[in-house]
Amino acid sequence: MTEVGPVLVVTMIDDPTADLVTSELHDRGVLVVRLDSGDFPATLSFAATLTPHGIAGTLTTPTRTADLAKVRSLYYRRPSGFAFTHLDERDARFATTQARYGLGGVLASLPGCLYVNHPHRIGDAEFKPSGLAAAVRCGFHVPRTLVTSDPDATRSFIETHGPVIYKPLSTPLYRRDGVSCTVEVAEVTADQVDERVAGTAHLFQSRVDKVADVRVTVIGRKVFSVRIDSDLLDWRTDYGRLTYTVVEAPPGITGALHRYLDHFGLVFGAFDFAVDRTGAWWFLECNPSGQWAWMEPETGLPMVAAMADLLERRTT
Repeated sequence: MTEVGPVLVVTMIDDPTADLVTSELHDRGVLVVRLDSGDFPATLSFAATLTPHGIAGTLTTPTRTADLAKVRSLYYRRPSGFAFTHLDERDARFATTQARYGLGGVLASLPGCLYVNHPHRIGDAEFKPSGLAAAVRCGFHVPRTLVTSDPDATRSFIETHGPVIYKPLSTPLYRRDGVSCTVEVAEVTADQVDERVAGTAHLFQSRVDKVADVRVTVIGRKVFSVRIDSDLLDWRTDYGRLTYTVVEAPPGITGALHRYLDHFGLVFGAFDFAVDRTGAWWFLECNPSGQWAWMEPETGLPMVAAMADLLERRTT
């Protein structure tokens, strides 16, 4: 692969973080081909062949054509799903499956391409129990955790390890009274637990007696640590109440960060930690597709440039 090929940016149309990175790459003279899976097949097409050197062919958007054999990197963000609204339900389901395994399989198999991150590795890392188990192996402090569908086990865990918080194992949007909502992190007591716990899987975790939070964004080998001060259990519920301070990670944290990413085959991760009253950092989660760009104007950290460096494949 030559180093003059394009950077593919795979995301939805409304993605301010991708906008910033794309603009930075354009300013550097790097060819960017941006696409969304939801554009296929209306305004996005591809033709890929298998050669002795791997996938070859073209991918075409309304404004660009990418040589699949020369893509230098692929920035996989938050693409929308495939949509075949002109087909009936049965045919749409078939077409969606073919698109996912066809176009999706081609984009996941580009020769010599740097993935930030590879979509399959993102999928692996999004399983919270897997992430927590990996965090323990990598040397992080991890709160006591229970993943269960058993109400009795839940009550026992709360009584033994309380105070305890409930976290969703994933964060899909759902609608209540026509309004999009997410499930918030919240403290839960034993008397709140009932048989509804048996209806699906749940994650319960000992609450860290924290004084602050830290978001650590790892972009390639570069580590950006930002302390977030608030009086909130979940700081993501009210960004207006947050203050930010650039900090250095304690000894041992940086190595553990890279071990964690290497475990899942990732080159980017947005890590969340709770800082307790002794100064210890407790691992909460790592989002392999997490947001990060809003912190640059708050801190002055050169994060957009770091992401552009990674995608451009600069070595210095």
